[in-house]
Amino acid sequence: METKIKNALFAAILRILRPLIRILLRNGIPYRTFADLAKWLYVDVARSEFGIEGRKQTDSRVSIITGLSRKEVGRLKKEVQASDEEALFRYNRAARVIAGWVKDRRFLDRKKNPKLLSLEGTDSTFGELVKAYGGDVPSRAVLDELMSVSAVRMKKDGRIELLSSAFVPSGDEPAMLSILGTDTAHLIDTIDHNISHSRDGRRFQRKVAYDNVPIEAAEKFRSLSAEKAQQLLESLDRWLARHDRDSNPSVDGTGQKKVGLGVYYFEDD
Repeated sequence: METKIKNALFAAILRILRPLIRILLRNGIPYRTFADLAKWLYVDVARSEFGIEGRKQTDSRVSIITGLSRKEVGRLKKEVQASDEEALFRYNRAARVIAGWVKDRRFLDRKKNPKLLSLEGTDSTFGELVKAYGGDVPSRAVLDELMSVSAVRMKKDGRIELLSSAFVPSGDEPAMLSILGTDTAHLIDTIDHNISHSRDGRRFQRKVAYDNVPIEAAEKFRSLSAEKAQQLLESLDRWLARHDRDSNPSVDGTGQKKVGLGVYYFEDD
């Protein structure tokens, strides 16, 4: 590897790991645990993504690629790592329910605003909403989940009001840490794709940043960027819903792709 590329990669690794290690230390994860996870992942990626076409990936080749001994490779490939599927499922379920409430005509009033919904009944109820977008789970469980993050509230007449058009699982640390894994992985995957593809095949990856902004202007930009970003995401959500087979089973086409756009705000001194 060229020295310039190696130095740039090492510098990037340090930037990526600094906020991650801050989270690990805050949650009592020692270095040895992180090192064990990194070793397992080295083996897993080498086995699944760095094989030779038409040939079975061997422990010897994985050992050469990763720098780990064959004995260590054999031990690590048998280990099963922890999964965050439950937290991710709860997050995705709640997000889908809110998205359905915002865009499905059955749950909108004449001005295309989210209706106040009764928990159960016969006409556009919260139970119907959960059944359509939340899967096979009690509507009361989803209601409790949304109320816990102040996304909805129960009015005095028993109807449920949507307070937020986006689901942010504040206070649900497992769900927030799951988002850390998925969203960061999406960003790094996009950067990796753009490094290894020509200009015509690259994915959209942009940011805007200035480094001499007064505190007062930064506070205004935080609100402005959140408002504009939410408008953009809601517009793209409506477009994707029309082309997603789960939301619209009549959609024609071949294959199955997961596509999306992520927006995040950052701030530093």
